[in-house]
Amino acid sequence: MKRSSDRQIEGLPHPKKEKHKQNNKMKLTHTNKVKRAKGMTLLELTVVILVLLSLISVLFIGARAWKKGSDRAACILNIRNFQQAVRSYANMNNKNPGDTVPAFNTTIVGAGLFMETTPTCPGGGTYTGLADTTIPAIGTVALVCDFADGPAHAPENTAAW
Repeated sequence: MKRSSDRQIEGLPHPKKEKHKQNNKMKLTHTNKVKRAKGMTLLELTVVILVLLSLISVLFIGARAWKKGSDRAACILNIRNFQQAVRSYANMNNKNPGDTVPAFNTTIVGAGLFMETTPTCPGGGTYTGLADTTIPAIGTVALVCDFADGPAHAPENTAAW
């Protein structure tokens, strides 16, 4: 019985060496072999930093828009809560729209009253209507925010208020 080493003696190609020769034939022979250092070049690093900074700036712009939207929603919620407090006061004291009452800031806002604390606009606006003395008509808002830096802090539909 012949061994693989015997095949080599008889002049037959060794199977493993034949595969190696085939792989060598497939490689390009006229390429410059340039050894490249591991790591990133300064240009690649600069591009990565610019991409990251762009993504961070988009994140901050989105966060700012979200904050403005949430401030507007909180302000409208304050206006609605105050409106409900005025309506509750009117119902409990048998008052009709147009009736005169003491100022809202003393009859509606305060410890143990309809609102515990005076509402404040989270966006930095100020409310007018706290010192009013007339129950507003249905659909008329009792409290108005004067916020001017961005979308108005006013509810869109107050017909049922």
